[in-house]
Amino acid sequence: MGEAIPLAAGTIAAAMNGRLVAGDADHYVTGFSIDTRTLAAGDLFFAIVAARDGHDFVGAAFKRPAAGIVVSRPIAVPGDPPSFVVEVADTTRALQDLARFVRRKSGAKVVAITGSAGKTTTKDAIAEFLGARYRVVKNRGNLNNHLGLPLSLLELRHGADVAVMELGMSYAGEIRTLVDVATPEVRVWTNVGEAHIGHFGSVDAIADAKAEILESASSDDVVVANADDPRVMARVPAFAGRRITFGTAGGADVRAADVEDLGLGGTRARLITKPGERELRVPLLGRGHLSNVLAATAVALEMGVDLDTIVARAAGLQPSARRGAVMRLPKGVTIIDDSYNSSPSALKRSLDVLARTWAARRIAVIGEMLELGDLSLALHEECGGVAASSGLMRLVTVGGAPARALGRAAIAAGMPAAAVSHFDTSDEAANALASQVTAGDVVLVKGSRGTRTDLVVERLTAVFG
Repeated sequence: MGEAIPLAAGTIAAAMNGRLVAGDADHYVTGFSIDTRTLAAGDLFFAIVAARDGHDFVGAAFKRPAAGIVVSRPIAVPGDPPSFVVEVADTTRALQDLARFVRRKSGAKVVAITGSAGKTTTKDAIAEFLGARYRVVKNRGNLNNHLGLPLSLLELRHGADVAVMELGMSYAGEIRTLVDVATPEVRVWTNVGEAHIGHFGSVDAIADAKAEILESASSDDVVVANADDPRVMARVPAFAGRRITFGTAGGADVRAADVEDLGLGGTRARLITKPGERELRVPLLGRGHLSNVLAATAVALEMGVDLDTIVARAAGLQPSARRGAVMRLPKGVTIIDDSYNSSPSALKRSLDVLARTWAARRIAVIGEMLELGDLSLALHEECGGVAASSGLMRLVTVGGAPARALGRAAIAAGMPAAAVSHFDTSDEAANALASQVTAGDVVLVKGSRGTRTDLVVERLTAVFG
């Protein structure tokens, strides 16, 4: 088990190639923050220059008081400052440099995960499995970008053995930056889908950007790759280290066979690995989550967790908030809360789960999927066809023109027009559904965060909970 890493002003300044311009070099910090609204006394505050300039909030940081403040330009310092001040060239880069320093000083192993869908579930499953043998830290929530990842890696200062980190991206080059900070020994690539396609233009371009997770590897590093995704498998031969595959494909190193869909009960399969075979029960919804658990199994086996422990822990997995959580409400309504985010491939998987679920009535509330660019209308229409084949009694769309197009496509594919309705906002949809949903209904709620379909979940929970 790793040892704790104390961080004092002098060490921090050196790690960031900064200059201590005020305060004591032996002043220690207890935490880190980029937001004075959540800044605690004893934290090191980074004045990040983004949509809002963190330097505008330095005064608030002094008053908290922060243990220290990192800035990229001279600031007014009180005569007897409660905080030390480090001046750097770039505060974002300084945060990343400090995280890189702590990551290397810790001696911990880092597992990094990318993919268009399933990163958080894969992260949580890996952390759960590895927790049987190691002390593990992982990203909190969606802290997976150029700021969130370093803040997460800084938790290694407490002495963990392993960091399990998801890497998010919206543009090419972002994964490369995160890999440079995290320097992972184990890299996991879950899949390639249409998420953020509006920034890339094609799924192949997304795959090329995701493939940055393969870069700067040594021969000792490992990539865990999805054998069922041809775009992933076309790119992993460029990896310099070892390759472990997972999936349902015949040659996968960690494979699920004889897969049985259990509706709201998840999936069951025969798990085939080099150490042996077991029955695997995954309570998370759908085959997408089964794939995520296979990836986690591959990582855990690589890191010495025994197969029986993995299978036992897989059976107890719980979904992250708003990522496929099943809510059986007291008044007889069941909600599948998948309102955290959405993309065409993820929506199709959710509709597949709903189609396999027995219910008096199946209802889908589908919010507009964002960041799809010029392909938005076509992708929404494609999903409308899938919705029509899912056995829905009612389809509710929420958002702008693309969401309307999804509903029209469902009607064109055979759904009765009276069974399809559209609302511009989730508030309007929630108000209408509250009086139309009845006991025995199963309601899928899914949409991009900007569509706020979580408001539908909250309203239905209030009415039927």
